Amino acid sequence: MIIKILGPGCRNCRNLEKNTREALASLGIDAGIEAVTDYAQIAGYGLMQTPGLVVDGQLVLAGKVPSTEELTTILSSR
Repeated sequence: MIIKILGPGCRNCRNLEKNTREALASLGIDAGIEAVTDYAQIAGYGLMQTPGLVVDGQLVLAGKVPSTEELTTILSSR
């Protein structure tokens, strides 16, 4: 599983990364997380509002920071 956090590195981006790491740990998934801060790359995913979450090349979340529980549900369905 390849995970990317899209955004400028703001507090919401950091919170999304933290919650994503917690969700991955609860699922027992060992996946690296890449922070993408380059606006050209972010725009390439069609993201209009940060932060964004990309899983295996697909944008699955945009513009919000879901709870660890919500992320667990999202990631377990992948």
